[in-house]
Amino acid sequence: MATTDVNARVQRHRDALRMAGLRPVQIWVPDTRRPDFAQECRRQSQLVAQSDAADTGLQQFMDAALADVDGWTP
Repeated sequence: MATTDVNARVQRHRDALRMAGLRPVQIWVPDTRRPDFAQECRRQSQLVAQSDAADTGLQQFMDAALADVDGWTP
């Protein structure tokens, strides 16, 4: 299949999506294949845990929020 055929087909598909009221969105996410990905996750998790431990009102807020959802599931 020629490249121009593929390009035309993709363009028709995109045009149809736009006609349906949709628009393209590009989302950048962390590359989980990077060698330092797990280390960075660990670092950020430790920072969040330290911040949570320093916030005395956070546990009370979380307990109140959890109590508010009692009975939401069967």
